[in-house]
Amino acid sequence: MTSMAVASLLAGLDATSVSTAMPSIIYDLGTSQGYMWIANAYLLTTAAFTPIFGQTANIFGRRALTLFAIIIFAIGSAIAGPAPSLGALVAGRAIQGIGCGGINAMVEMVVCDLVPLRERGKFMGFIFAIYAISTTIGPIVGGAFASRATWRWIFYLNLPLTGLTLVMVLVSLSALPSGSSMSIRSLKRVDFSGNVLLVAAITSILLALTWGGGEHPWSSWRTILPLVLGLLGLPLFLLYETRVPEPTTPLRLFSNRTSLVGLWCAFLHNMLVFWILFILPIYFQAVMRFSAFRSGISILPTAAVCMPFTIVSGGIMTKIGRYRPLLMAGFVLFPVALGLFTKLDQNSTTGYWTSTQVIGAVAIGVIIPVTLPTILTPLPESDVAVATATWAFMRGFGTIWGVAIPLAIFNSKVDSLAAVRLSDNWEARTELSNGGAYTLAAGGFLYPVLGLEDDPDLEATIKSIYVDSLKLCWQVGLGFALLGFLLTFVAKELHMRTELETEFGLENELSKKKDVPPAA
Repeated sequence: MTSMAVASLLAGLDATSVSTAMPSIIYDLGTSQGYMWIANAYLLTTAAFTPIFGQTANIFGRRALTLFAIIIFAIGSAIAGPAPSLGALVAGRAIQGIGCGGINAMVEMVVCDLVPLRERGKFMGFIFAIYAISTTIGPIVGGAFASRATWRWIFYLNLPLTGLTLVMVLVSLSALPSGSSMSIRSLKRVDFSGNVLLVAAITSILLALTWGGGEHPWSSWRTILPLVLGLLGLPLFLLYETRVPEPTTPLRLFSNRTSLVGLWCAFLHNMLVFWILFILPIYFQAVMRFSAFRSGISILPTAAVCMPFTIVSGGIMTKIGRYRPLLMAGFVLFPVALGLFTKLDQNSTTGYWTSTQVIGAVAIGVIIPVTLPTILTPLPESDVAVATATWAFMRGFGTIWGVAIPLAIFNSKVDSLAAVRLSDNWEARTELSNGGAYTLAAGGFLYPVLGLEDDPDLEATIKSIYVDSLKLCWQVGLGFALLGFLLTFVAKELHMRTELETEFGLENELSKKKDVPPAA
């Protein structure tokens, strides 16, 4: 279990550490053109390649796929660290994303194989707490390396960590069955065509979301065409999966309403997590004038509170054998937090934005260990691998939308407000339009580029544009949080198994206990 926690730490830290180092990366590589792909390539491959790990883990075994994911992650880090150009860095990040998607899926898969369904909550709570901490301190680590040494150490640090993780996994998972050997017959069982369809669809969607409102207007065919093709590609992928003997994503996972709710709640949960983590730094850096490093420090309340509530939520679920009350509790608190975030402005106190983060962090922590058991409870143990990989995919897909939707809303609102409030200041309006407002805030260039230190009136106007644009982002996020709350009423409360029905299980007393009566 410790090796799985370390692997989760590795994936979580890398997911967010680049954000605060972005200005240094742009300066060092000498280009800002296409810099968003440093993050987007990682998000794309993390989401798109996750499902294939579920299918191949059933063919080649958990241990082999876990080791493979860690090695791929290390290769990506080795490419990204010394990258001489933006293209090389993006390539390294894309390879890292494949490894990260595999790590995320395999960690939960191994946990599910080792302990019965009802007992998984407390173990998942611990591992998710580690992941939550690592994703939150990632920006601090990235900012520290960028300001005190070099951003390249963000990737160099991964190499000894992956080495340690490999050794731990080799030792701790040595007893697991190895699965089928690498042969032509085994490879023919892999759904390569389905995965190509899925990767193409996700890539097309991400291209549209990246270009829209920035490089191209949302009304441009260059934005609309890839978005439509990507959205059509997803149902085409599912249709194709009905015709494959061993599909990557079996449609039976969506055949019951409880698993379906769990999958969509996982999507909404991760979307809202990254919605918050994406918008708050813009608020801190543009409105409150915090440095990137201080902005990272200011998000610490999210990690500090999320961690214990993740562990507590998992423990409660194990104790009571019920997941629905915890799912509902989390999605009750999410709208409260997002509603309070809509009131953030330049006059908000530290106490206000800290306490609001605390409420959001409780919601995040309570939900984290609950969505996967919600999905798995109605399904047989034979579906654990593909269901876990699909759950990981939905989380990764939610991450993409959790960044893309608020960015699109923010850019669009800034453009409309700047056209009115900066009608007599062409230079400032041009700098903020077409995605410039986000780039300037995220890169820490807003105040020097626009000369706001010497013009308090312009500073007040710019801040008002940021505040009102971010307010709309929070309001839309509130709508998604309410949707999640409504979905929790659709899920059924089913009996969580206390018997372990898998060849990978640990021999312990937990699996020998008699089943408790079904939850009401």
